[in-house]
Amino acid sequence: MQSAKIFSGTGSQDLSAEICKRYGTQPGRINVQKFSDGEISPNFLESVRGDYVFLVQSTFAPSENFMELLLMIDAARRASAYKVIAVIPYYGYARQDRKDRPRVAIGSKLVANMLTAAGADRVITMDLHAPQIQGYFDIPVDHLDSHAVFIPYIENLRLENLTFAAPDVGATNRIREIANYFGAEMVICDKHRKRANEIASMVVIGDVTGKDIVIIDDICDTGGTLAKSAALLKEKGARSVRAMITHPVLSGKAYENIENSVLEELIVCDTIPIRKQSEKIKVISVAELFAVAIRNAFENKSITSLFVHSQRRTSL
Repeated sequence: MQSAKIFSGTGSQDLSAEICKRYGTQPGRINVQKFSDGEISPNFLESVRGDYVFLVQSTFAPSENFMELLLMIDAARRASAYKVIAVIPYYGYARQDRKDRPRVAIGSKLVANMLTAAGADRVITMDLHAPQIQGYFDIPVDHLDSHAVFIPYIENLRLENLTFAAPDVGATNRIREIANYFGAEMVICDKHRKRANEIASMVVIGDVTGKDIVIIDDICDTGGTLAKSAALLKEKGARSVRAMITHPVLSGKAYENIENSVLEELIVCDTIPIRKQSEKIKVISVAELFAVAIRNAFENKSITSLFVHSQRRTSL
């Protein structure tokens, strides 16, 4: 009889343990040996023959997390697993989704190719930087939406003049869906970059006077854009500014930027473990969403119920 077994890579052990708890199972036994030169060798410590094998690993830096996932997929395939599903809460290299200047790689496409070549049968992920990355795969992709965990938190805030802000033009579609759900207005912080992680200029499109602003985005890297957006919104008359970000990459001076910003709080998901605690940063778990997605993938059921499809709320 086929069973579902959930294994964790070294980068996502806390989230994987919580997913297993919500699913009602024990984490699969696996050993990831690392040689002194950094070489990685994963070894399943139990049989996976004929089973659905779910491998939980976010591919945030360092790149060894991604390499480890590829080796886990290969090991599961060679151990005669029936299906190998890569559960990637944070899909790294997603910001390299197109050739936007000469002689650059399209990293997200290369990652998709490598996952498929390693032997993955399906990918379950969350809030890709560009949703069209799903089209880079020739295998099924279940693309989960963090709105399902953000919405209850926002409802509990009971903000009087709720308005959503997109930190750039590219995030407008993501913001529009949640704004429609709440029947709220939305504004856009239009930015122009000199180079990666460096903003040349920014303007606010829309009226924020007296509004309680919630910025929604998929990634917070250095926190520079977020801090500057919040400062500009306050300067334009916003009453309060908070942010809800799916993936807390938080590199470089991110923690310092967030602490020194005018943000009321930064709400993030546990797709990436945060490196240190901060009074302004709160973590919401997405373990339940992934547990349901894993169960439905195993039982060949739909995951549509996990999404918010531009529905207005019926109560607050």
